[in-house]
Amino acid sequence: MFNAQYFRTFITLVETGSFTRTAHRLEMTQPGVSQHVRKLENYLDKTLIERKGRSFTLTESGRRAYDYALKLFAEHEQFRHGLDDDSLDSGECRIASPGSVGLMLYPFMLGQQQMHPNLTVNYSFAFNHEIVNDLLEGRYDIGIVTEALNHPDLTCTLWHKEPLCLVVPADFAGSTLSDLMGIGFLNYYDGINHAYSLLRANYPGEFRSMTHFRYQGFTNEVGMVLDAVARGLGFTVVSLLVLETSPWQRQVKALTLPECAESPVLLVRGCRARRPSGRPSLGGLAARCIAAQPI
Repeated sequence: MFNAQYFRTFITLVETGSFTRTAHRLEMTQPGVSQHVRKLENYLDKTLIERKGRSFTLTESGRRAYDYALKLFAEHEQFRHGLDDDSLDSGECRIASPGSVGLMLYPFMLGQQQMHPNLTVNYSFAFNHEIVNDLLEGRYDIGIVTEALNHPDLTCTLWHKEPLCLVVPADFAGSTLSDLMGIGFLNYYDGINHAYSLLRANYPGEFRSMTHFRYQGFTNEVGMVLDAVARGLGFTVVSLLVLETSPWQRQVKALTLPECAESPVLLVRGCRARRPSGRPSLGGLAARCIAAQPI
């Protein structure tokens, strides 16, 4: 009959090289150690050690049994710790966000994975509507969006408010709305909405609509829009996160404006818990990792 304690006794015997020291370490009698070894040999139907007076040597079967026992207990410990659904340092995190948030959050999540080898990060950059659809299909544990939503199968909570920046080429000398109209607007997903909020707050007497600006181009990746600004092709409005993580931040500048505007960042999760094998329920692990991020 299989008995894990027999394997434990055998491991200790091999490591100490002595029946006496094994008995002392395991708080057993020396005859008890000998009995465990005999029962293990009977169970495996193999001779594991060759006794030579007070010493012994391992047989080939003994060496294989020792290697197997080490693997057995290592897998046991991994399994035992894997049952802890509340553990922050193990499991799979499936997260999706727009690029504006992912530029900051994804490197942080990779840092978490480096510190915790049992943690796996699956991070997707997507648009708001794609994130919502995939959350409903159970493809992500948690989503981060920049627009409030109301859906009976999703919960949406405010996580952060990110300041918006009006970004122009580094050599841009203007400051008025007419000056901005002169160089034109560079758009991206959410770009028009962000620009509308910031310009309306700071040019209330002049600003009417984004349709009055010359359209200078579009990219679906917010992290790339500042490349176009750095080349002098126009201005844009992005979150402070995008500006601070951009490789072009020295080739552009943010205009100093009297009024601020902010973009909401919201956490979205499914209302019903889904628990595939080996994954914490309801995106709890992902949520706790995100909560650890100091914004």
